[in-house]
Amino acid sequence: MANVSVKPKIFQWAIERSGLDETILLNKFPDFPDWLQGGSFPSLKNLEEFARKTLTPLGYFFLDNPPDETLPVTIFRTVGDRPIHTPSPNLIETFQTIQRRQDWVREFLVEEGSEPLGFVGSVTTKSNPVDVASEMRKTFGITDRWARQHSSWNSALDALRQSVDEAGIFIVKNGIVGNNTSRKLDVDEFRGFVLIDKYAPFIFVNGCDFEGAQMFTIAHELAHIWTGQSAVFNLLNLLPFDDANEEFCNKIAAEFLVPGKEFTAEWEEARRTKDRFKTLSPHFKVSQLVIARRALDLGFIDKTAFFAFYKNYRDEIEEKVKKKKEKKKGKNEQEGDFYNNQNVRVGKRFAAAVFQATQEGRLLYRDAFRLTGLYGPVFDRYKSKIGL
Repeated sequence: MANVSVKPKIFQWAIERSGLDETILLNKFPDFPDWLQGGSFPSLKNLEEFARKTLTPLGYFFLDNPPDETLPVTIFRTVGDRPIHTPSPNLIETFQTIQRRQDWVREFLVEEGSEPLGFVGSVTTKSNPVDVASEMRKTFGITDRWARQHSSWNSALDALRQSVDEAGIFIVKNGIVGNNTSRKLDVDEFRGFVLIDKYAPFIFVNGCDFEGAQMFTIAHELAHIWTGQSAVFNLLNLLPFDDANEEFCNKIAAEFLVPGKEFTAEWEEARRTKDRFKTLSPHFKVSQLVIARRALDLGFIDKTAFFAFYKNYRDEIEEKVKKKKEKKKGKNEQEGDFYNNQNVRVGKRFAAAVFQATQEGRLLYRDAFRLTGLYGPVFDRYKSKIGL
């Protein structure tokens, strides 16, 4: 079999794009250094394996120059002065998956006679964040003290997610690419993104993030829907990128989760306690991190105090996550857990639309499989699991 001629700079680009250590590639592909120098070329089989290893579409290796891979939305990063690199293969694939789902379900909803969502892009940065947060709660059918009705943070989050879903917004949460457990999403690259559409706005939350940050990310993404701006962001320290719309969205998110008037009324007593953030956390059913962030917003603490708390809190959470992973080590994932995961990785409402379209012959099964990431018997089993 003839070898395939590939430009050395394409190999170099694929390596940099993948983030893989060259030593790993050298162990897998002994002739790899020669490929980089243009001294030899891989067989088609080796090239296919190299493409899989570096998460690079095979067709890219036949180009004369590396493609310009950019996302069609603004990427807001707040990682100090670190440069914004080309999006990773994991982010690109995740983004494209959600984009495909949005394109398809938008057409489905229009055909079904659905009306556009009036709240999408309904405010500007000149609006009052308190008023916007109030309008958001009204849209979701919750009060400014909605969290008090729930016994735990998880219960409050589940209720919020359901209310948001019922309002017409699709929420997806995942910590890996699709169902591939070997492709973990990097929180340092992004905490979430939002794709705006009048019929089918989508929110994606990086499930690798710890829970306190996830709640704030959801609120921040909801604010983006009201302002009508798609974006990818990582919200390091829950602080916004230096952008007027980002700062505005953060103010809305903070007010939505922890109303200022209520917080101020509770702060005086809480600050006398040893763990002021821990004291207020159960009151609002949000994490201590969100409480600390709100205290910073309202001027009750300064940035030095917030950053000190954030570091300790993050270290504690990471240690808990580490211990949790150690407990699960060696245990196989239960089948029920896999299908329950699809409720947040795919979403019941989106899945229901796909199932309906396939039953009516409006969507081929191969396309339904690609949209959901569920194939063959797994697709049918999930359908029965959610009662369809």
